[in-house]
Amino acid sequence: MSDAETPEQTTDLPPPRPRHHSPADRADRAGQADRIRAWRAGRRLALASVFEAEFGQRTPTAVLERHLVETEGDPDAADLARRIVAAVVRYRDRIDADIERIAPQYPVVQLARMDRALLRCAIGEVLHSGTTPARVAIAEWVELARTYSGDPARRLTNGILGRIAVENAPASAASGRREEEQSRGTEPPGSTQEDVSGRRHVRAAQEDRR
Repeated sequence: MSDAETPEQTTDLPPPRPRHHSPADRADRAGQADRIRAWRAGRRLALASVFEAEFGQRTPTAVLERHLVETEGDPDAADLARRIVAAVVRYRDRIDADIERIAPQYPVVQLARMDRALLRCAIGEVLHSGTTPARVAIAEWVELARTYSGDPARRLTNGILGRIAVENAPASAASGRREEEQSRGTEPPGSTQEDVSGRRHVRAAQEDRR
């Protein structure tokens, strides 16, 4: 066969085989997604309870139990909400001291009620609930702060929780995380003073929400 008659060669690869997940795999993924949704609902329940208790009519625990009766929500959501509220009630003085130590320019009594509730619940879960990994809880509460109070609260929450996580993590683990994030060109949560003090010009506006 001459060169002119040589059949054209191709380097195209065969299409990838479709991945088939077993029913058990699909059920496990669905169950994990359901748990994540339940935990997010639990955080919102805890936040609503601690915030409502700021007005002095009932304790956070009593408010939460009323919400749980009214909503008849997921047991996983109820469990996490109870853990967070219990941590806020038991460790409130310690939590407030951590806030004022890390961000002394924001005395707890001068924060808007929602911001106080956000920080107390967030620190309660990160330090005292004994359930969620710190980095997961931080990401969730930073997003809740942005949703319920705005970007300044998001920065403050990120800064305080990031500092708390670093202080309470083993030194080697914290160092390893910093090296990994530096190699990616990113910074860990709360790595700059700007994160903690980013609300210098918004306190007056927050007072209006009390």
